[in-house]
Amino acid sequence: MASSSSSGLTFKLHPLVIVNISDHYTRVKSQMNPPSSVTTNNSIQPRVYGCVIGIQRGRTVEIFNSFELLYDSFTHSLDRAFLEKKQELYKKVFPHFYILGWYSTGSDAKESDMHIHKALMDINESPVYVLLNPAINHAQKDLPITIYESELHVIDGIPQLIFVRASYTIETVEAERISVDHVAHLKPSDGGSAATQLAAHLTGIHSAIKMLNSRIRVLHHYLLAMQKGDIPCENSLLRQVSSLLRRLPAIESEKFQDDFLMEYNDTLLIAYLAMFTNCASTMNELVDKFNIAYDRHSRRGGRTAFI
Repeated sequence: MASSSSSGLTFKLHPLVIVNISDHYTRVKSQMNPPSSVTTNNSIQPRVYGCVIGIQRGRTVEIFNSFELLYDSFTHSLDRAFLEKKQELYKKVFPHFYILGWYSTGSDAKESDMHIHKALMDINESPVYVLLNPAINHAQKDLPITIYESELHVIDGIPQLIFVRASYTIETVEAERISVDHVAHLKPSDGGSAATQLAAHLTGIHSAIKMLNSRIRVLHHYLLAMQKGDIPCENSLLRQVSSLLRRLPAIESEKFQDDFLMEYNDTLLIAYLAMFTNCASTMNELVDKFNIAYDRHSRRGGRTAFI
């Protein structure tokens, strides 16, 4: 397999595709390994298959969404009727989206994957292969997603299609950013409390601020050493440092103080109104209970309620 693609295409992948593939894999795995069964390291690791859809503008391929496929891994055959039905339904909702390729799960592309790849060439002559690695690796910092293209190479005098890796970037729109943020803050299935969620959120913010502070210190020490003449002065690096510093918020500015006080006062006002609402609700409940008790007492003593 070649190391990298030479097609010159630019791939943009949207988070919805990653969420869909992960959801598809999780559902199939939970059905094959029910929670009631004893969990072992030998639990079945299924492979799932689906199509990716999107738009290609010139040399830019943007993958927006995906849907599942019915694929028989033993006969290497696709359910064409199911694929055409899905394609027809998506065309009604997303008329500008086309089938760009397919996806699957696994640690690496296999030779058998070329069967489904070739089966889709009548829809797209150069389909894209998106591979998600479901194995959890805490040391890995990059997304477990690999995008492959197919190229025709001559191997031992025989022309063959092989998979080659392609680079990609993550592209998001406002709706996707809100959805991903919502998923990231969902309550865990182990029944964690709101306090646990808040503690985890604050811990993440603290770690981010701590990392930012440490990197700013590195820049500060570097500039001091350059000022003292311990290291040579490089204008290109100074321009980069200056550009980075301009991105940092100016906390001591008057505008920041005004905005901060405004947000702080708004938060206090909302909390104050919420307290008043809670107190009024409690008072109404107390008055209702008092009226009920007084009405019962008045019926017995022949008096009328005055509230």
